[in-house]
Amino acid sequence: MMTKDMMYLAWTALLTAALWIPYIVSQVMANGLLMPANYRDPTPRPVPLWGQRANRAHLNAVEALAPFAALVIIAHLTGTANEATAMWAGVFFWSRVAHVIAFYLAIPYVRTIVFTAGFVAVVAIFLQVTA
Repeated sequence: MMTKDMMYLAWTALLTAALWIPYIVSQVMANGLLMPANYRDPTPRPVPLWGQRANRAHLNAVEALAPFAALVIIAHLTGTANEATAMWAGVFFWSRVAHVIAFYLAIPYVRTIVFTAGFVAVVAIFLQVTA
């Protein structure tokens, strides 16, 4: 049976795995399909600002996934997963969803607030597994 913590980890992994798609869409819309020369020269092609934000949101999600995943897996393997870790895993996932939306729409301050909420969730899970 999958715990809530692990379910949120799975959903976060899927979200992170899918976030490259909007960036590639912006690439194709701005520059057309890749040509053979693009495979030889890895210089990034220009994209609109929303495409740049999509790329940064993806990179940020990749960076945030590692510590979250490590702690959820540690909680699972050590038997320290509980209602608190499940709640904080949910906070992390939903803060990542909100972060992506705020990043794509360039909403000032909200992006920082929800990013911080995700970090607080990671710290809270750490405190649960190390208590």
